[in-house]
Amino acid sequence: MISLEEFRLIRDYIEKHCGIHLTDDKVYLVETRLTTLMIEQGCKSFSELYEKSIADRTHTLRDKIIEAITTNETFWFRDMHPFGILTEVLFKRLTENILSGRRNRIRIWCCACSTGQEPYSIAMTFLEFMRQYPGIRPEHLEILATDISSTVLFLGKLGRYDNLSMSRGLAEDLKNRYFETTDNKIWTISSDIKKMVTFKKLNLQEDFNHLGKKDIIFCRNILIYFSMEFKQDILRRIAALLRPDGHLFLGASESIIMYTKEYEMLRHAMGLYYQVK
Repeated sequence: MISLEEFRLIRDYIEKHCGIHLTDDKVYLVETRLTTLMIEQGCKSFSELYEKSIADRTHTLRDKIIEAITTNETFWFRDMHPFGILTEVLFKRLTENILSGRRNRIRIWCCACSTGQEPYSIAMTFLEFMRQYPGIRPEHLEILATDISSTVLFLGKLGRYDNLSMSRGLAEDLKNRYFETTDNKIWTISSDIKKMVTFKKLNLQEDFNHLGKKDIIFCRNILIYFSMEFKQDILRRIAALLRPDGHLFLGASESIIMYTKEYEMLRHAMGLYYQVK
């Protein structure tokens, strides 16, 4: 059983290295998620696991602790509204600029892509949009998908999903159009979709200016895990990365009102999104 002192050691260690802020009521969560790792590492206590991670200069154990703590809940077309806004508002506006020669592509960044459902959902949304607009091609969209977890990035690159994953938010016609299967158990996303997404490991605590200016950023269902100070920092740096007319999508339960004044909130149908001022 983890002691409160051990929990606070590990909690502070996690926040230092990935920004996730855990309150004292998360003792059980840390205990359940790290017990197996503690045993695998041959440690007899959580404090021993902590000390071993501190001593590991390769940071391999640190990454394993962070991966164990990270929540990777995801599914296709989550909340639906952002994808409707892409189709009905943003893709229309941005592709008009492509066809007129004022830009050559649309650049989108998914900050916490997990196993790939969000960036692949964006890619499918764009291909469906293309069906109505001759002259627009897949190479006109560039999607960068990042995550702190090497494991979920590997799975995202594979683009292989079981029936349970496929049943979470994916319409039957899109499944038939963009996936292949040999046994109706494992589904592989088409190479056309895969080519539209680049996966990259990234810790949001790091400087991400090198990613280049973006038109749209998805930072959904991740801010809720961070402290107020870290939320303010990330939102400020995202604002600097967005083009002057760039847009930000957050999770349905997330708000930026208390953390920044650098965005204007917009509404389309039942969905909310933000434009950098």
